[in-house]
Amino acid sequence: MEETQFNKRAINLQVPGTRKFSNQVKEYEDGVDLTLGQSGFATPEYIRESMIEAINQNKLRYTHNRGLIELREAISAYNKKRFDVTYDAETEIIVTNGGSEAIDSVLRTILEEGDEVIIPCPTYLAYEPIATLQGANTVLIDTTKTNFVLTKEVLKQAITPKTKAIIFNYPTNPTGMIPSLEQMNELVDVLKDTDIFILTDEIYSDNVYDGEFHSFMEFPEVREQLFVINGLSKSHAITGGRIGYILAPPFATEQVTKVHLYNSVCVATPSQYGAIAAFTDETGPGILAKMNEAYKERRDFTYKRLRDMGLPVELPKGAFYIFPIIAEYNKDSFEFASELLEAEHLAVVPGRTFSIYGEGHIRLSFACSMEELEEGCNRLERFLLTYNK
Repeated sequence: MEETQFNKRAINLQVPGTRKFSNQVKEYEDGVDLTLGQSGFATPEYIRESMIEAINQNKLRYTHNRGLIELREAISAYNKKRFDVTYDAETEIIVTNGGSEAIDSVLRTILEEGDEVIIPCPTYLAYEPIATLQGANTVLIDTTKTNFVLTKEVLKQAITPKTKAIIFNYPTNPTGMIPSLEQMNELVDVLKDTDIFILTDEIYSDNVYDGEFHSFMEFPEVREQLFVINGLSKSHAITGGRIGYILAPPFATEQVTKVHLYNSVCVATPSQYGAIAAFTDETGPGILAKMNEAYKERRDFTYKRLRDMGLPVELPKGAFYIFPIIAEYNKDSFEFASELLEAEHLAVVPGRTFSIYGEGHIRLSFACSMEELEEGCNRLERFLLTYNK
């Protein structure tokens, strides 16, 4: 087979920096991995028991393409309770194989050759490649000068007649930043009278440590344009369960369902039963609150250590990540991360992984154990003290 026989867009895709460094650090017996946004906590027992029970009861058949109706009803009830917004379980919710498949299914449904997608950056690494695979053009917006939050002025300048969609990710991966309600109102005012689709990836919305989180679903004036993407991977420490979901108006849900079903038919049935427990078990909120308390403690510890090392860094309000500037040592974040891995067997993610506007930073995940964080910070500090600038 010749390489030229493959899709050129697929050939041009790169393995992201998260996976490159996560894979490489496994070569070291004493390696410390601060790359992946994967909780150091075990998946809560009530979720695991529900999945096991589903298997033992032979609940291993296909479900509705959009997911078990009981699960969709639980998702609807959760969002109603949290945001006082109702999404109909029958017509406005799709259960997907993680948030990743949700993003892929939505973008494959709405994008055509030559469309433009606005992406505030630095941001999650998957949006741009998926859009590019559809033949769309990405318009990357630098938010480093506005505390990693898009402003209405910059948004207005970015919109063209070819703009098909904009992708928000709050709390943001890799910065953990969240816009204020006033800032969201300003963005909605710009978008509400357009035909631009709004994708809001809220996978970290249950992992917020400071301030209030508001969802774009709270703005009825953009509901017909809106796709809300969420899931349980981060909030419930169940990345391998692959439970995500999409909230969207009925006409949009109908179209995305077709793409989703041809992609994966439905989500694994035991995972769906585990997800029902995640949304309905009475002990769940208390367990999640304790997990968030631990994440906040780890965030505060890491922030202080980085500041004590002299690295400029913003305090994240949510998610699992902190994004210090290392440009004083090396403006090439990939080179810096490679040297750090070789010298100290510590894996972090180069900032350029999250777009060109992440260059000069590195991302550390504080989702792991405190022991791993302490050791990782010790190694980073030792590395900086001996670094030849």
